[in-house]
Amino acid sequence: MIAIHGLRMRTAFLSSLLAASVLTVSPAVAAGLTFAVVAPMEGPLAILGQQVRDGARFAAEANGDTLVEISESCDETDGERIAREILAANAVAAVGFLCTEGLSASLPVLGEAKVPAVTLSVRSGILMEDAVKKGWPLFRLAPGPKAEADKAVEIITRDWKSEPFALIDDGTIHARELVETVRLRLEDVGMKAAFVDTFRPAQEQQLTLVRRLAKTGVTRVFVGGDRTDVAVIARDAKAEKVPLALLGGEALLGADPLVPMTEGVEAIAMPDYGTLPDGQPVAAAMMEKGIVAEGYVLPAHAAVTALATAAAAGGNLTEKLAGGNFATAIGPLAFGADHELRENPYRLLVWRSGAFVPAETATESE
Repeated sequence: MIAIHGLRMRTAFLSSLLAASVLTVSPAVAAGLTFAVVAPMEGPLAILGQQVRDGARFAAEANGDTLVEISESCDETDGERIAREILAANAVAAVGFLCTEGLSASLPVLGEAKVPAVTLSVRSGILMEDAVKKGWPLFRLAPGPKAEADKAVEIITRDWKSEPFALIDDGTIHARELVETVRLRLEDVGMKAAFVDTFRPAQEQQLTLVRRLAKTGVTRVFVGGDRTDVAVIARDAKAEKVPLALLGGEALLGADPLVPMTEGVEAIAMPDYGTLPDGQPVAAAMMEKGIVAEGYVLPAHAAVTALATAAAAGGNLTEKLAGGNFATAIGPLAFGADHELRENPYRLLVWRSGAFVPAETATESE
């Protein structure tokens, strides 16, 4: 979420911090396990932090476990305090970590103490590579940096093989990198786009772009751009009677009350877990307690559920978490050898009746 800064915790400091923490921890809670939840309590990310706490607490209380709340300020000097509080609480694992700074600074200490950390948000590839290389017990529920492109290539190679297609982006760094990655990987398997271009974003209309696409004869377009631009392109294509099937990335989930989305536009993004079969009963139970299962609520619930299930198996918690398969509110959960999610969390969603829903759900209802 935020750029990684160099780890500044020296070996001597790690050893002294760990030793001090061991002396100050409280006895394990007899009623169950103790988990730490690390998330912002103040500032612009506080609302997301509350989602993490709500989901984690709901799962912990259902299992008779204890949750210790630790604030995350997203400051590069924050990790020393976070690690100290996790160990002082005698937590068997920590979940949350919405920012890179505190997580990266905490990992050396948590690794030495063999306390697993599960991040719900940090997507840095470099941090994950460091964790694997150094044996830090970091697990990621968030998608990795390649997951969005991986899913795009999977969908396009599966559904567009016999169709002429275009790849366009809005010129932003993420969009250009996403589209370029998709283009190169498609060409590796013999699929070459009929049209590749960068369009001007944030325009009230995109008729010129739509007409250019129409002249190329493409019927499918992968768009690296935000929700508003895709909504405008879809609207103008419909007005011009140009049959374009549009597919975008996660940016399509951004809110835009001004430009309605056209039925049938597709997006590669994370689903609303509360509407899916595994999440519905948990979301309903949460609603009875006044908790809306949105954002990080169900992923946090899933993280604590997986940790509690892994711990119940006995033995090394990191090894059990890495090798297990867990039934959770966001569906079956398992990690690979790299501690990334074994299954890509991105799904193909389609716009139906005012919301993006899983494509398979939309097909079943038609």
